[in-house]
Amino acid sequence: MSTLIIMESPTKAKTVKGYLGSSYRVVASKGHVRDLPKSTLGVDVDDNFKPKYINIRGKGDLIKELRREVRSADRVLLATDPDREGEAIAWHLSVALGIPLDGKQRVTFNEITKNVVRESIKHPRTLDMGLVNAQQARRILDRIVGYKLSPYLWNTVRSGLSAGRVQSVATRIIVDREEEIRAFVPEEYWTVDAMLETPEGEPVKARFWGNGSGKVTLTNEAAAMKVVESSKRAGFVADEVKHTTKLRQPSPPFTTSTLQQEASRKLNFQSGRTMRAAQELYEGVDLGPEFGGVQGLITYMRTDSVRVSTEAQGEALSYINEKYGAKYAPLSPRQYKTRAGAQDAHEAIRPANMKLEPTKIRRMLSVDQYRLYKLIWNRFVASQMASAEIAAVSVSFISGENIFRANGSTVKFSGFLAVYEESTDEGEGGDNGDNGDGGEKLLPPINGGDRMKLCDIDPEQHYTEPPARYTEASLIKYLEELGIGRPSTFPMIVPTITQRGYVTRQGKSLLPTSLGETTTKLMKESFPDIVDCQFTATMETRLDEIEEGKRSMETVLGEFYKGFSEELEHANKTAVKMDLPPEETDMICEKCGARMVVKSGRYGKFAACPNYPECKNTKPLEKSEPTPAPAEPAPAIDLKCEVCGGDMVLRHGRFGNFYACVNYPKCKYTRPYGQKIDVPCPKCGSDILTKWGRNKSMFYSCVRYPECDFSSWDRPTAEKCPKCGGMLYHKKGKPLLICKTEGCGYKRETEDEEK
Repeated sequence: MSTLIIMESPTKAKTVKGYLGSSYRVVASKGHVRDLPKSTLGVDVDDNFKPKYINIRGKGDLIKELRREVRSADRVLLATDPDREGEAIAWHLSVALGIPLDGKQRVTFNEITKNVVRESIKHPRTLDMGLVNAQQARRILDRIVGYKLSPYLWNTVRSGLSAGRVQSVATRIIVDREEEIRAFVPEEYWTVDAMLETPEGEPVKARFWGNGSGKVTLTNEAAAMKVVESSKRAGFVADEVKHTTKLRQPSPPFTTSTLQQEASRKLNFQSGRTMRAAQELYEGVDLGPEFGGVQGLITYMRTDSVRVSTEAQGEALSYINEKYGAKYAPLSPRQYKTRAGAQDAHEAIRPANMKLEPTKIRRMLSVDQYRLYKLIWNRFVASQMASAEIAAVSVSFISGENIFRANGSTVKFSGFLAVYEESTDEGEGGDNGDNGDGGEKLLPPINGGDRMKLCDIDPEQHYTEPPARYTEASLIKYLEELGIGRPSTFPMIVPTITQRGYVTRQGKSLLPTSLGETTTKLMKESFPDIVDCQFTATMETRLDEIEEGKRSMETVLGEFYKGFSEELEHANKTAVKMDLPPEETDMICEKCGARMVVKSGRYGKFAACPNYPECKNTKPLEKSEPTPAPAEPAPAIDLKCEVCGGDMVLRHGRFGNFYACVNYPKCKYTRPYGQKIDVPCPKCGSDILTKWGRNKSMFYSCVRYPECDFSSWDRPTAEKCPKCGGMLYHKKGKPLLICKTEGCGYKRETEDEEK
């Protein structure tokens, strides 16, 4: 009896084929085969939101081939991904290929391993129409919002714009945070740190905490100096010494969102890069005959559950006992609680086979695959280990009426910390005020009543900081806390809003563009529900209820469309064209000195002088990835602002790194960025910097460009030409020194090739 198994991915089909016998044929649909048409809405809103699906253009030959395979098989199994999207693809395949819907022809694999694949094939089920309808409802909702809102945005903001349901909320969150930062008013506060010495001569750093009435925040210099002077007179005596042991618990294994967050923090991966590598690890990697050929290395990577199977826990505990010893294993297997509202359809993301340690198979993996697999491996192993024991000590010092404190800690037993420690986002885990502890570190032995020697006391001024901008990791975390989005949608949120020009990246931070701010303002006024976090979270709950059979797809769509259509009708009647503020670039007009702005023409975007028509200078707008910030601080450059005389500092913009006046925005003077070489400019004597051209080739240019037009593809040297006294250059790509002085022609070979 021949069995045909249809999957989505050719890679996964190849992996599964290796686990089955000759009576099985495994083919791939390469994703969806049917979808809504691109040219029209494709949804009949007057006929219960009936979708009009068509075969995807370019898939005709594939569909014909799949139909032939179906006709020649005795049994057909649909083995697409185990989520809403996968269930919908299986349903579309059954319709397009004429497969009866009433049979048990659906199988799912939470992990691509031989045992799981063979066992799953023994237990097929019917299609889950709850999952299918939940996915259909999401697709129809997004289509209605996109196709109905886009024309409105074209008329009021700019042609070519598009709107998305979840993406609009994400953009609003980023815009709101930027408005918080702009409105933030820094508040002054002071800390006072005392450098003390124990009777045995051991140093201790303590920070002012308060007095007998409680904690005191020092809000000005006078209050800080009062503490300093009184403490100098009174001296310091150790008062209360507390020793405690704290248990620190490991983090649960990864879900989709926590994997993206931690990969961003630890590996500097954007969500798309993380999910590509995770998909490859799930579908299978060829490990060679030594490790059984093609193997799926992790469980399904789209999940919001922290649940782990009993078998996987047993394998992990055996590994921990063997690798680290019995004391590193907990007394009983750990159980983690999945957050409220999670679908909990699959296990957490974990290694599929505990015998395949990352170090053993590293040479068979790509760099991204190895780094992500190791991250998943370590997080899972640590999640099943014993707690860490932290020995903490807290000491209070009395100085007259003042109380200073010092806290210290040391790891008494590493437990799970021997394998893994979770990181946090920048700005997370601290406050803007006095923490009163002087830092967490190991303290020397101190007894109550010890008189301490005051070596130094240092008051320091601080200002509270505004809330940090969202990173991709912290945005996904916040969206998940709000109940917006699901594991399958998180990876595309930030890439979508950046591609549409609503948000830009500055390092890891997400900043709204002028287009994003203008569009968000308009959406708040005209479509408050679409950009309302609570409304969007409620809609996610409605989709979950469709999946669970508690609501019908038609009811949910009808309730949404009633309010949306009324808002759209009112917005179209009151539509007013909005003026977008000009989008500035980092380019300076060499004719009039103004900062150039982005304009759009028949051939796309370009940079233009804002003083048009008085100045008609234009430049091509290079579309390149931002130059990455240097791993180490750039070498100091002896350069002052030519407008106000201030210092120049390194900044990072959408077109790369550049030097800017420290007095920005009062002074907007900038200079291009580059590493300084130890050779002065032969024309003006200023610094020479390394720069990069459009083809990403390095060249050398004067820091004073365009005032000084010196540039060279060959590296200038300090050596002089023996023939004419001019500068010698190291010829790019050749072991050759040359003179570029007109009419000289001197050259000589050197030992090294200049690369």
